[in-house]
Amino acid sequence: MGGGLLIAGTTSDAGKSVVTAGICRWLVRQGVKVAPFKGQNMSLNSFVTREGAEIGRAQAMQAQAARVEPSALMNPVLLKPGSDRSSQVVLMGRPVGEMSARGFFGAAGGSSLGKALHGGRQQTLLGTVLECLEELRGTYDAVICEGAGSPAEINLRRTDIVNMGIARAARLPVVVVGDIDRGGVFASFFGTTALLSPEDQALVAGYVVNKFRGDVTLLEPGIEMLRGLTGRHTYGILPYAHGLGIDEEDGLRVSLRGAVRESVVAPPVGEDVLRVAVCAVPLMSNFTDVDALAAEPGVVVRFVDRPEELTDADLVVVPGTRGTVRALEWLRERGLAAELARRAAGGRPVLGICGGFQLLGEHIEDEVESRAGSVAGLGLLPVRVRFAAEKTLARPVGEALGEPVEGYEIHHGVAEVLGGDTFISDDNGHSLDGCHVGAVWGTHWHGSLESDGFRRRFLEHVARAAGRRFVPAPDTSFGALREEQLDRLGDLIEEHADTDALLRLIEQGPPAGLPFIPPGAP
Repeated sequence: MGGGLLIAGTTSDAGKSVVTAGICRWLVRQGVKVAPFKGQNMSLNSFVTREGAEIGRAQAMQAQAARVEPSALMNPVLLKPGSDRSSQVVLMGRPVGEMSARGFFGAAGGSSLGKALHGGRQQTLLGTVLECLEELRGTYDAVICEGAGSPAEINLRRTDIVNMGIARAARLPVVVVGDIDRGGVFASFFGTTALLSPEDQALVAGYVVNKFRGDVTLLEPGIEMLRGLTGRHTYGILPYAHGLGIDEEDGLRVSLRGAVRESVVAPPVGEDVLRVAVCAVPLMSNFTDVDALAAEPGVVVRFVDRPEELTDADLVVVPGTRGTVRALEWLRERGLAAELARRAAGGRPVLGICGGFQLLGEHIEDEVESRAGSVAGLGLLPVRVRFAAEKTLARPVGEALGEPVEGYEIHHGVAEVLGGDTFISDDNGHSLDGCHVGAVWGTHWHGSLESDGFRRRFLEHVARAAGRRFVPAPDTSFGALREEQLDRLGDLIEEHADTDALLRLIEQGPPAGLPFIPPGAP
């Protein structure tokens, strides 16, 4: 078996994904064959692997950091929220049904899926997770696992399959990451450890401080006191780094934090900038589709939820969503639907992606996602959508605007295109997906804007329709920018973490003799 390490966090968004990706990139640069892993993920930001499996997009990003092809083994359980109380359960890359939070984490409930998952949780879910981890450890020199939320969620420990549950079953050493920018990091480290059982505490090797600003010597006395209180090592103090464009898990946090050009104010090549407004629809999925637009010098991207915020936009993007009908109702309630119709009538550009494409159509028949039945769409594209029980998961390639384009599809809605002009076609000019009418465009393909040539041609169309003297930069490579960001993550680990100690953990497992911190788990 190859070595392993679990990166846990004091909270959600403490930096687990960043640290996991950074360690993967640092290790692969040392010649180590490494893979990422997350037993259970809750995210609307997902990706499709080459074999047609749906996994969290953060794990796909971490696989890229490790320079390996992502697979379902790296994220065997994915939960995709459909409301505050229920999620679609994706097991080994395939949806197996909807389930309430109570059914998944607690009582079985009445559904057959709930009874199966709850009644045989350790066998059906933890067993699957550990089998995937074992297969990866049998293939790679090292597997860097990412936890979820906090390992000290005492109400969920009994059914945990992503934090201490797999750490104890696989004898993985654990490093806990804390976000010092939020404050209270020492209390968080100590409290997280002290709420674990003695058996779990024996696996917690130490800590990583994330997002530190200022003079590190001011922090060092606290690090020494923490070691005295817990008997555990701090494996790194990572500085606050602006503009780390990585794929987020848990929806939109603040503004466009995932944009790769967040910290770089790149001047436009032409005389004008392009302003892009993204409708922040409920249950927004794969909002990282617009990162490639934000990577272009002179393109300003913002998320909006009011109609007046669309008036000065040169392009409006209606992104994907796990609730197409709900998003449609939200657009109407907010007055955004009427503004989109005015834009279309005036020949001003609108782009709908996946669920955003579907709701731009004439009619939606949904007995699967919302079970709302027949619903009128916005009528901006000649498209009728019927939701199928089977989810489409694909990695298609084609041509659009005379340029090669590729993407990935994740949707239940099946679109029947009744007119309009071809958007994405095959080599023979036959339509593959989507359509456009005037300045309104729609496609199911996530990630299509990452195809550099297509993105430039599309932005040229947008600029002409908007009357802007905007010129796309001729040399922007989204793939190269992403590689730069992943290298920056690797640099953070290499320059600011105790890499020798991390290697010992990965190779040798948890240190012996770690002290117990009372009171322990209730």
